[in-house]
Amino acid sequence: MSMSIASHAFSLSSVPKCSHEGQKERANMALTFDKYKGRLQMLPKERGWITGNLYMYQGFWHQSMRIISIETVMALQDTFKAHPTDIYLATLPKSGTTWLKALVFAIVNRNRYKNNSLSTHPLLISNPHNCLPFIETEIYRHTPTYAKAHSPRLFATHIPYISLPQSILQSNCRLIYLCRNPKDVLVSMFHFANKLRDKSSSLLTFEEAFDSFSNGVMPIGPYWDHVKGYHKVSSEHPGKVLFLTYEDMKTDTLNHVKRVAKFLGYPFTEKEETEGAVQEIIRLCSFENLSEVNKHGNLREGIPNDAFFRKGEVGDWTNHLTNEMSQTLDRITREKFHGLDISFN
Repeated sequence: MSMSIASHAFSLSSVPKCSHEGQKERANMALTFDKYKGRLQMLPKERGWITGNLYMYQGFWHQSMRIISIETVMALQDTFKAHPTDIYLATLPKSGTTWLKALVFAIVNRNRYKNNSLSTHPLLISNPHNCLPFIETEIYRHTPTYAKAHSPRLFATHIPYISLPQSILQSNCRLIYLCRNPKDVLVSMFHFANKLRDKSSSLLTFEEAFDSFSNGVMPIGPYWDHVKGYHKVSSEHPGKVLFLTYEDMKTDTLNHVKRVAKFLGYPFTEKEETEGAVQEIIRLCSFENLSEVNKHGNLREGIPNDAFFRKGEVGDWTNHLTNEMSQTLDRITREKFHGLDISFN
């Protein structure tokens, strides 16, 4: 169920123009891009997947002039203030972000919407990315998503661990990291990039995407370094960072949902388990259910809701990679993850 965020592709033009909030957001983005543009000039760059170039910053490749971009990372590092009760979900693009957002939102808010009609649950009338925002989008908002007294605040991010704002690193907040088989990440990212590439640009070929990915060049990559950064912290501080794989979540969703709830401090009671509360959340957040809710409409201008729901399968890479490609990525993954307890079985 790879329902992952597309916001790393959001450009200034995709921000709503009509609302007061949208106008303020566009203005804030323009100011931020202008403030940090000088720092990009000396950075290494490579050809981008969606945009013209990717820029290397603190060991990772980032797009520019997008909501989730190198300028946004710099601005967050300078200004973002974490709360100790915050909950953060971290992923690489195309690693199951949307599914994880839906599950965590449903778990934490299950009592809040318990007595509501099921048809009015936010996940049945809105995209999960509206229910649980990215800190990358939050920094541009004129009106914060959460009131000051709201606790916990739920946020997501694609930022590598090393580049997170110091206020997050130094706080006692909890963080969940979800990663996915690199071969499926590559395939999903390839399809997504071609959906959002400028119409004047030729489509990215799969061979081009494979070569870039294999060399670590992808938005917010290298893939392996991103995963290793969060895995290291999870191994050293398991009470702070919960490390999960998409494949394990798919194989045993029930127990992993209970594990997530317990880690976040919202464990299911025996009565809830007996009454099927866990299964109800799993059904609510299923690919089939959420993709039906998001068949129409846009998350933002030019970003249709259904862009986040392609197949939601484990192993779709077998339909795209040659044996040689598969073996190459397997070799790189073995070398990069040597000695680490990370598998995608």
